[in-house]
Amino acid sequence: MKLSDISDRYGKVIFLICSVLAVILFLMISTNLVKQLSAQERERMNIWASATEKMAKADTNADFEFLLNIIAQNNSIPVMVTDAEKNILEYRNYKLPDRIDDGEHVAFSDLTEKNRKFLTDKLRKATGSRSLDEVVLSNPHFIKVEVFPGVNQYIFYEDSILLRRLSLYPYVELSVMLVLVLIIYTAVVYTKKAEQNRVWVGLSKETAHQLGTPISSLMAWTEYLEAAGTDREVTTEIDKDVKRLSVIADRFSKIGSRPDLELEYLNQTILSSLEYMSSRISGKVSLNFHFGDDDHGVLISRSLFEWVMENLTKNAVDAMAGAGEIHISTGREKSMVWIEFRDTGKGIPRKNFAKVFSPGYTTKQRGWGLGLTLVKRIVEEYHNGRIFVKESEIGQGTTFRIELPAKLN
Repeated sequence: MKLSDISDRYGKVIFLICSVLAVILFLMISTNLVKQLSAQERERMNIWASATEKMAKADTNADFEFLLNIIAQNNSIPVMVTDAEKNILEYRNYKLPDRIDDGEHVAFSDLTEKNRKFLTDKLRKATGSRSLDEVVLSNPHFIKVEVFPGVNQYIFYEDSILLRRLSLYPYVELSVMLVLVLIIYTAVVYTKKAEQNRVWVGLSKETAHQLGTPISSLMAWTEYLEAAGTDREVTTEIDKDVKRLSVIADRFSKIGSRPDLELEYLNQTILSSLEYMSSRISGKVSLNFHFGDDDHGVLISRSLFEWVMENLTKNAVDAMAGAGEIHISTGREKSMVWIEFRDTGKGIPRKNFAKVFSPGYTTKQRGWGLGLTLVKRIVEEYHNGRIFVKESEIGQGTTFRIELPAKLN
């Protein structure tokens, strides 16, 4: 594994760890805030209950104004007072189905049937079939108040609207954080990909430009050698390789921009593209073609597609150490044509099926590890197709599959 791969992997891991830690920290802070506010509301209701109890037991010397002021200060926490038989005696701060004018208080018995049912259902839901003495022991939202000796009332309160909203805040915050992390991660990946594209374009155009001058010079030297009486067979072979260099320069110029796609026939194009390679690979490697009777029309850039086939051939020859078989098959499925390129090489571990197309990935001592990356770029970005490792078995070989849109008749 190369240093750049390790750096990239650890960078992503560090980013994800920092993101998770940030989310956890914000959730802890939010949850703690909700707990503190809940405790404050519980304390306020205890004070409210104590004031209610003292009002009930107060003699003529009690400070009624002070106690009434404490009771009146609760204008946000929904609360109701019941007797031991769960009859509602009083209620405050509930948003009732049938609205009541602001500032107006209607006794429970004078409420509409719909409003009475609304409050009764809330109490029933909180208590169930248990007695209120049992509920007080397990539900902190119930407070028992002794109004007279042997006579108890029960205060039931709910979280205020503010507390309920704050209790949802951590989940909203988590969602926002996750979306933010996703946006940042996507932006980083997109920026990195855009930067790689710029490098590809720049490198390709510069390579095509640099090859232009020596190719022109070699063409002139070939003509000079022919005029000087050099063996015709020698100059012919030199001329083939010079033309080959011209084709390579043309490919690099097209890799740097969007190529024009033309209608070509798949089987014929594959045979043509491997004609040059067949005379330059080891005699111990056999090329086997398995084509159907029907050739398939596809829109491709012929020179770039030939480059794909040549790179796959070189990759297969390297995987077989210069000895083995290469089987190339074609076919059509609905609106897609496919090519399967199978070798009898050393195979690829399943965990590396996607990684083999990454820039810099190579198992060879020499090489840049760009061959399959280039193939993937040409197939997927320039021809709207896809390429993937269909299957591979260690010591048995690998099958690459290319899928391209078929030319509809």
